[in-house]
Order: sequence, then C-alpha cells, then structure tokens
Amino acid sequence: MLLRRMRWMSEGGGRWELDAETPATMEGTARPVPEDPLPLGLSRGPRVTRPKQLDFFHRFMACPLVPTFSAADGGLSVHHAHLFHLTENWSFTILEKIHVQKLVSVVKEKLANQQEDAPWTKDLKKHLHDVMSLGVGTELLITPDTTLLLELYDIKKGDRGKAIFHHKLPHQNVTFQASWPGLFVDKKGLYWDVPLSLSANLASVGSSSGLSYHLFLQQNSGEPKCFGGDETSEVPIALLPGLCAKAAVSIKKSIDAWRKKEDKLKNVQPYDVFLSDSHASFTGIVGAVASGYLGDCSRRVSIRDETQRSNAFRMFNERNKFAAFADLFASVTFTAQYGNFQRLFLDLTKASARFDIASGSLFLCGASRLAHDFFFSRKPDIETFCDVCPDVTVSFQQQIVGPFSFRVESSVAIDPRSQDHFVRVDDSIFAIDWALKVLGSAKATAWYSPKHQEAMVELRFFEA
Repeated sequence: MLLRRMRWMSEGGGRWELDAETPATMEGTARPVPEDPLPLGLSRGPRVTRPKQLDFFHRFMACPLVPTFSAADGGLSVHHAHLFHLTENWSFTILEKIHVQKLVSVVKEKLANQQEDAPWTKDLKKHLHDVMSLGVGTELLITPDTTLLLELYDIKKGDRGKAIFHHKLPHQNVTFQASWPGLFVDKKGLYWDVPLSLSANLASVGSSSGLSYHLFLQQNSGEPKCFGGDETSEVPIALLPGLCAKAAVSIKKSIDAWRKKEDKLKNVQPYDVFLSDSHASFTGIVGAVASGYLGDCSRRVSIRDETQRSNAFRMFNERNKFAAFADLFASVTFTAQYGNFQRLFLDLTKASARFDIASGSLFLCGASRLAHDFFFSRKPDIETFCDVCPDVTVSFQQQIVGPFSFRVESSVAIDPRSQDHFVRVDDSIFAIDWALKVLGSAKATAWYSPKHQEAMVELRFFEA
C-alpha cells in the first residue's frame, strides 16, 4: 500500500516511514508498520492536528460538518470541533463524530416501530452512545518552540489517547509521543492497535539538498490486535512487544534540467507559490539505515525474505532476543510541470515518477549477478531481475478550473515472474485539491482510495 496515503510525492521526498492519514479513527493518523530496511522520515515536522484542521474548515470555509468514509469504521461519518482559547498559549478542544449510517439505521428502526406506545426518546441516551463519539484535547504552547498536546478520543467507547511533546531546535526537531493504543497500518491496509506505544524522535530540519538524519526509539507493550479488520490475520512481528532503535542518514541532491520563469502574469499571485514555475527536475537520495531490536520484535530479522540474498548486515540472538540490521537505500525522482497556476483554466499540468530502492545491498548484488550473466552469455535468473526492480510511484496533477485541481497517485508493481501482469498499477488514490490562494501555499484536499474504501477531507500547508 501507499504508506503515506495522500502525502503526495514531493520533489524527491524519498520513501520514509511517515504517519499516514486515515479516517478510521477520530485522531486521523496511523503509523506504518516498521519495515527493514525502510528508513524513517528524515525531515518532516509535525502536521496540523486534526482538531485545528476541523476548526479551520468551520471558521473559514463555511463547513460545519467535515465528512470522512471508512469501511473499517462503519462507513460515512461527519466531524465537528469546538476550539476554545483559554489563554494566549493554551487551547481546549471538544470533538464530535456522528456515524451517519448508524444514525440512519436507528431512525429507520424507530419509524418501523412507531406504532409502539413507548416513545423513542426513552432510548435517546443509548442511541446517542451508538451514533456519536466524543473526544477532547488540549494544547499548551510552553515556549514559542515547545508544545505539549494531550488528546482523548472515543470517550466511554474505546478510550484512545495520545500525548505529544514537541520541541524545535535550530537545526533539529525533537518529539516524544505516547499512544494508548497506538494505531499502525500494514502493507495490506489492515489496522493494528498496540496497547501502549512510546516513541522518541530526533530529526534534522529538511532542506532542498544536503545531509539529513533521523534518530528514533520505539517501545511497544502488549499484544497487538486487529482494528476493524480480519481477526484471523497474522500479527506483524514488528509490532510485538519490545524496544526498537533506528538511525538513518541520507544525502539529497536536486538538479533542474529546465526551469522557465518567464510568461508569468504580472501582479497576479499564483494559486500556490510552490507550483508557480514550469520546470523539469531530478532528485536523488542515497543513504544508510541501522536498527537494533530487543524483545519479541527482534524475530523480524530472522524471517527469511528477499533481503536474505543480499549482503546487508544482520545479526539475531534468539536466546537474548536481540537483533541488529543495517543496509543502504536510494531514491530517484523525476518531476515535470508545465504552467504557472495563475490563469483560470489549464495552467497547471504536473507529473512525477519516483523509483525507490529499499535495499541497496540487494540491488547491488542483483546488478552484479546480472552483469556476470550477461558477460558470460548466460540466461539471467528471474529472481535476479526482481532484485533490481525498484518500487515505482507515479503521480499526476491537472488544474480543472481556478484553484481546483485533480490528482491521482498510484504505485506500479514490476514483477517479471508474472506472465499475465508484468507491470501492474496498484493502490491508486484520487483527489480534488482546492488551493487556498490567500495563504500562499495551502490546500483543502478531498481524497478517495478505492482499494481500501477510505475517503477523507483534510487541510495541507506548504506541501507541493
């Protein structure tokens, strides 16, 4: 699956473990199940919280109810938030979520039984509990660079909670987070609840080119359970109780093959300042990631997969439940844009293609074997071809009219072993973007994932 969901491909943003937007819960985010050798998000800071997004929709976009759709959560729901500023640096939020399909079912049931003497208001409390979920949150701005966020969701139902402490340093972001339970999503799109998940992050602040790094600690406690899915599904080993430590470092280089700043309309602000130049560019990322595990989660390193055929460093001590892993990774992105996003019609066409090499050692081993086979005129092995095939993600955006544009993003699977589907387009996500011109670079996005049967309306800032 596309782990980022609708976190659209940036200019060579690479392939990182970023929180995925999801309508499955009120909090609106889920963490991807960690995988080796997939590294971490190296430069992405905290996003606008879901309560603040809802408040923005209410205040500035005349949208008192914000819809979401999730098959895992019972279908269509609408959300509303009440934001109260207690002081200049302290706010309090009350969130409401109404399950529309459950509400319709209750009304139909009561209308069908309206001949009974007992008034339907007698069961009002029970019905409200069934169709409505409540959440509360508070955010304290301790200093201009330090924030404490506490959130509780599904009160008296699932009692989900989250605490986040975030501090900005001159060149790094520091984040401590506790979630009970922690919500994770795997490759198949299944959600998993971990009873208690604690994490600590130190990440460099991103730049267009240069060095980035990320240090990460995560402690999972308790037995993971499937959320809104198949209870018979196998629990991902990475979510089993234990401690995980990761360190990732990468070098990023961007090159403009062509950029045209002419033909812009004078004294006309573009709908998005990050989409105001026609250009064609390449971005490359090369890096390394090392990880260590202590506890039941260490067994993931012992599982046989395609990386076992590589020269990646791996160590597993079953007796002490300790494991270590290290590997290389790389990513290449090509982006082409035509138009300045200033005119009313068809002034923006943008396409991107990203090629991810999740295991650099496996790719190098496969490439060397292919070169050896070609040199000695031997037929290459199909598995070797698979080792050098990158993970491909393509994206296309087209302005429709004014600030509205259409987007689609898909993963492209290349499998030489399949005779019927050598190239397969999978996990497409469709969206309509509404660029908020007055804010320079911001947009309201409504997206839909047919494969996972999910849809969501959210707010994005400073994201091309």
